[in-house]
Amino acid sequence: MTRHRTFRVAGRGLALVASLLAVASPQAHAQDEPRVIVITAKRFEFSPNQITLAKARRVKLQLRSEDVTHGLFVRPLGIDTEIVPGRVTELTVTPETAGTYRPSAITSVALATAA
Repeated sequence: MTRHRTFRVAGRGLALVASLLAVASPQAHAQDEPRVIVITAKRFEFSPNQITLAKARRVKLQLRSEDVTHGLFVRPLGIDTEIVPGRVTELTVTPETAGTYRPSAITSVALATAA
């Protein structure tokens, strides 16, 4: 093998190794992981009371209740679920449009059964 050809082969090998390292790097995988947002329900309020999401970017919502079972409804994201105290409910959503979303409370199960 000539010296010129040896450098060309070595250069291609280094480029391949660099590409594999870029794909295997934690940063590359971190970009694939959804953003995590924790939403806590308490006395018919949600904290945070609004979330801003980017279009087509996956987000994992971790839902918690500090008191009773709450209903959570966010029509544009297709969310209609219950948040049970003592349990974390996880939902992954991918918004079709960017925007600021506000959760709506559905009547608490505790109040519905007390009536």
